Amino acid sequence: MNRRIFRRVPARKRGLIAVLAVALAASTGLVIAAGAGTAASAAPAAPADQGGSGETTGLGQLSGLLPRDHLTLQSAIQVDLSNETVRLPLYPGIAYAGTSHEEKVWYILEDASDSGAADDLGVNYAPKLANIGISCPACVQTVHLINPTPQDNHFGPAVLSFAGAPDFSPTRIAEPGPDGFPLAKFAPGAMAGPGYSPFIKIAGSDTIYNAPIVATGNGPFDVTTHTNTADRALDIHIAPSPADSPSGAFQESWVDMLFVKGFDAGQPIVYLSTDAGQPLTAVLERSTYVPALNDASFNGGDDFLGSARERLFGFVNGQTGVNNPQAQGFQHLAKDGMVGENASLSNTAFINALRYGGDLLNVFGDFPTLTDPRHADAYSPLWDAQLSTWTPKAVSAGLNKRQIDENQVLNLAFTNPDLLTGVDPATGQGQLFGSVGVDINCAVIGYTAKAPTVNLAPNLPGSQFPPR
Repeated sequence: MNRRIFRRVPARKRGLIAVLAVALAASTGLVIAAGAGTAASAAPAAPADQGGSGETTGLGQLSGLLPRDHLTLQSAIQVDLSNETVRLPLYPGIAYAGTSHEEKVWYILEDASDSGAADDLGVNYAPKLANIGISCPACVQTVHLINPTPQDNHFGPAVLSFAGAPDFSPTRIAEPGPDGFPLAKFAPGAMAGPGYSPFIKIAGSDTIYNAPIVATGNGPFDVTTHTNTADRALDIHIAPSPADSPSGAFQESWVDMLFVKGFDAGQPIVYLSTDAGQPLTAVLERSTYVPALNDASFNGGDDFLGSARERLFGFVNGQTGVNNPQAQGFQHLAKDGMVGENASLSNTAFINALRYGGDLLNVFGDFPTLTDPRHADAYSPLWDAQLSTWTPKAVSAGLNKRQIDENQVLNLAFTNPDLLTGVDPATGQGQLFGSVGVDINCAVIGYTAKAPTVNLAPNLPGSQFPPR
């Protein structure tokens, strides 16, 4: 179904992201000389250690299959580090049932707000998702489970009836600016249709699931220009229906999704970005623009009462360069991550650009493998971005180095605002470090070296209240 009418972004949503783009332009303009990156269209050379370790880049294993004991998302069929993909079970659904817009949809499962459901399904436990509907009813989509006959379903998932679905038909635009970032032009490649949110609850149950729709229709599926698939869907296999599967067996459908690299507690991690509450965020993350998520509970919430969000840390003007182990951030993605290319398995230059570190390389907060349950259970796939800029002083001294730990970032912003500062979306000037009204649905998949267990440094006294 073509719902191009949904490409129109309401004026109240355009405002914040427009001023954010201007703000980031202003903040990066002061320090643009710090980058020594290559053009966004250039294919990267592999680092010196082309084997699987990635030790010189700090990115962990770079090739082959990720060991299963490195997964947090246990339902993942495989993580192929050579192709930058995670293979996930793909489940059937319908959207807009009983209307002229009814269509087949395909979704994945990543997180659940209930520990029993998370264990049963092999997804991440994210108790904060229970708060996703606070002050934002549109953030949760109520779906209906269609009970099949035994003849139609000997063994397998039931079909879910969704109230809404994404429109994957728009063309994603990400044209780097003269200095990479800010982008000269941008437009999301997928937009939520009426009633759509990736966060669902089944009618009759209070459990919240993170279940993004990643493809629509009956195929063939466009995994090159993504006219009927999510921008990160790189391969799709549809198995026979449960009614047509061999006796006593269930043949699983699956999708290969392009993952993202980042860091948590000093360790390299991989995660999957599927949705964002702002247009520019959706473009940079290659995800679906879901306006309702902009109102999810709540900006700056982190671990406070009623929050559905956890925080991540992004850097506007970190260092650039395809073989630079200190590269990180928006400038780096725009210059070195081939941000304007379509994601495709056939585009090996693009895959390798990300494989060797061309991602944003954001720093995550709480993570499922952290030793302290206080932090492990504070994980949420809905991330509240704390964006920062390095000051001219930091850049000139070469101090705008890659960050890999939440506490180290917070301590630096607390003790040295003359080096690292927040950015005011309205003015582009430095401000107190914290939330800027950007949120992203990014479920964690696993880690590529050691499990994140404890932060590299404690929070400095007075930097966090209540103490973290």
